[in-house]
Amino acid sequence: LLALGSRPAVTRSSYGSVLFSCRLNILLAGMNPFYFHAVNVILHCLVTLVLMYTCDKAVFKDCRLAFVTALLFAVHPIHTEAVTGIVGRADVLACLLFLLAFLSYNRSVDQLYVGEHFPPTASPFFLLLSLFLGTCAMLVKETGVTVFGVCLVYDFFSLSCNGLKLRNGGMLQRPAWQPAAAPSALPPVPVSGRENGKHQRGFAHRSAWNSCPATAPGEPRSGGLSVPSRAVWAIRSYLTANNNQNFLYTARPFLKRAALVISYVVLVLYFRLWIMGGSMPMFSEQDNPASFSPYLLTRFLTYSYLLAFNAWLLLAPITLCYDWQVGSIPLVESIWDVRNLATVFLALVLVLLSLHCVAAFKKLEHKEVSVGLLFLVFPFIPASNLFFRVGFVVAERVLYMPSMGYCILFVHGLRKLSTWLDKWRITLPTLFALLLLLFSCKTVKQNEIWLSRESLFSSGVKTLPHNAKVHYNYANFLKDQGRNIEAIYHYKTALKLYPRHASALNNLGTLTKDVVEAKDYYRRALQLNPQHNRALFNLGNLLNLLLQKEWKELIPCCIVSIHMQNTLNIQYSTSDEEKPHNSRMHWAC
Repeated sequence: LLALGSRPAVTRSSYGSVLFSCRLNILLAGMNPFYFHAVNVILHCLVTLVLMYTCDKAVFKDCRLAFVTALLFAVHPIHTEAVTGIVGRADVLACLLFLLAFLSYNRSVDQLYVGEHFPPTASPFFLLLSLFLGTCAMLVKETGVTVFGVCLVYDFFSLSCNGLKLRNGGMLQRPAWQPAAAPSALPPVPVSGRENGKHQRGFAHRSAWNSCPATAPGEPRSGGLSVPSRAVWAIRSYLTANNNQNFLYTARPFLKRAALVISYVVLVLYFRLWIMGGSMPMFSEQDNPASFSPYLLTRFLTYSYLLAFNAWLLLAPITLCYDWQVGSIPLVESIWDVRNLATVFLALVLVLLSLHCVAAFKKLEHKEVSVGLLFLVFPFIPASNLFFRVGFVVAERVLYMPSMGYCILFVHGLRKLSTWLDKWRITLPTLFALLLLLFSCKTVKQNEIWLSRESLFSSGVKTLPHNAKVHYNYANFLKDQGRNIEAIYHYKTALKLYPRHASALNNLGTLTKDVVEAKDYYRRALQLNPQHNRALFNLGNLLNLLLQKEWKELIPCCIVSIHMQNTLNIQYSTSDEEKPHNSRMHWAC
């Protein structure tokens, strides 16, 4: 249970969900840590299977790509902290509920609907079930609430193509299970084309996931325009298309679902805030130094760079650590910092992917990019410091849910690359298999680090020697083991890296044999944090011991002084001016 007590960023309701599952562990299997870890592994396997099912139903047209995505997700080293630590159970369980809520919402919409409106709600039960599962995900982990935004955006961009087809003169083929139209119904609008001087007529076809409307008059060919140009054209045609029906009338089914979901989310967030006592968690400067910077430019540049840093951890998880606080990532204080290049590159990639999605959403092509971006961006928003301060600089367990989007984008990019490079079609699977092997080896190595407190804390010192927090944690372990000399060294190292570490000063005072030096450590700790309970207790206890020692030396002196004063009163007569002085001396004794 050590990891549970060392995660200040976990809020009250997340603690409740983790403790409830831990209590079930204790009731069923006792305090054996093997079963705690086994439950996390089982949950991770369930998430992997549900992700594969989600990709098969809502992302890829080829089930093999869904399997490859799940395989990459299963062995990614960034998941080590979430699966091995008890607190990480909240992230794994929230991810499972996230996917189930998304599938339920997707099931509630009639995807085979043919008409002039957006698809209606086919099953209110699944819509309500998605609201319930999303609420459970939010109560387990704050990032779970983002599933509602993912569902709404996916609903709009994946199903609004139906209305665009009707505007462009196309007609969707009615599925076989639907009854034929009445004789008086309007005939379907044909799609005309010209080949070798002859007119051909046909009807557009719509399957469950792919539909490609014919090119409308005036529509530029995709091959002759760049991605930004096609994106601008798609937005312009969507907003200015000639249509007799009002957009509000056409999108009424979607707007009803959106109004229901948004209203429900507002109520749920209010309930969540009420659970937290009406206030956000309080954090210290060492938890998130950038958020305490008085300069707006520093905060903006640092937050932006942290986005690129997290993206790099997903792309190349080479350097992993259980704690990234206190000096792990220095603040970006200038626009001339070379790290800003990573931020610019990430922004450029995201903009190009977004424009690509907008340009292709009319034909529902490359839906993998849209879903990948939704799964990558939305779950990370609560951890981005965008709306409120978080209690960490970088947390690997927070990347558990966004890694789903990364895996989808990676597999889709690999498929497109294999399509473009026919000569390398055999080599790419081999390279991907090698990548899976490297990820698996890294995951096994990270699991060995999490086997014990000593291996975990010592690995932090080796990985991030400029991190004051890992030195402090390792010094605490050494102190508990009675290795005081080594503990003092790491406490002093932590203070060199972060002089405002009040807890390190307090613990260093407990190991110092010199009373004066220990008192100085306690007072310095209280100057940095006047509410530090342990420093207050230790200083009070030290002063009490000093006072008892002084009284033991003072009482014999007072007795001798009183005896001598009484003797002087008997043998000598004193003047009136001396009596008050002697009486005061007697009273002091």
